[in-house]
Amino acid sequence: MRLGAWRLVVVKRLLYRILCGFFLGFSVFAPGFSGSIVAIIMGIYQDLLRIISNPFKQLKQNIRFCLPLAIGVAVSAVLFIIALNYLFETYAKATFLLFVGLISGNLPIILAEIKKSGFKKRHHIGGAAAFAAALALGILAMGTEQMSGAKELPENLFRLGLGGFAGGATALVPGMSVSIVLILIGVYNQLIFAAESLLRLDPTYLIPFGVFCAFALVGLVSASRGIKFVFEKFPGLSNTMVFGFMSGSLLGVLIQSIRMDDPSFSWLLGGAMFVAGLGLSMLFVVLGKKMKKD
Repeated sequence: MRLGAWRLVVVKRLLYRILCGFFLGFSVFAPGFSGSIVAIIMGIYQDLLRIISNPFKQLKQNIRFCLPLAIGVAVSAVLFIIALNYLFETYAKATFLLFVGLISGNLPIILAEIKKSGFKKRHHIGGAAAFAAALALGILAMGTEQMSGAKELPENLFRLGLGGFAGGATALVPGMSVSIVLILIGVYNQLIFAAESLLRLDPTYLIPFGVFCAFALVGLVSASRGIKFVFEKFPGLSNTMVFGFMSGSLLGVLIQSIRMDDPSFSWLLGGAMFVAGLGLSMLFVVLGKKMKKD
């Protein structure tokens, strides 16, 4: 291969990984999206699982692989945090209906995984248990400071640690949405506000945000090998439980949105946000599949 052609291949690969990182970041921050499913669609899931389970093996190669992904994630994170902070402050209830649309559009993907993974009737028990657990968690979260913003973060270090560990542990579970886990625990909105303040170089919430990130890293690394084993050994049950959890989360978020008091809300706006979320989730999946083919 000539030097010019080789450089072109390297540049294309670099840009592709940055774009993968952008979509991956979006899928992690947007409720209803599964970062693992997006990684699978884009063909980088096994690489990520290998690197996270043993990051110091082939360290230089791992850094070269992850650096462009990190650039893409950072860009999508900044854009998404700014947009979400505005939506939560201006159209809080309609934003939750946007999330309902995002989750709804991704449920068929998990159903497809169930069909491919050898579903059996006895798996209904695991799916029902996961549904009940997610719904119960969502109902319990209604009494928390779900819409209170970042100012309560220093008082919620235990919940932040729990949310970070749970979010990190579920990040590599195909079909699971990290953001949904954080919403159900009751820290998602607060983290968005805190992240936005850090983008403005305000260090007020640096320590609480650091606590969350540290526990998320612990959860991510500690769960990586176990997740790989469970999904390889029991794929049908695992995917059914993921579907049950996401379905219960959908109902929990819908109940939270209906109960929310928002003077600026109108059902026309809420319906439009729901449709937008549904369309965006479907478009995202189509683009991801096209990227993988190209």
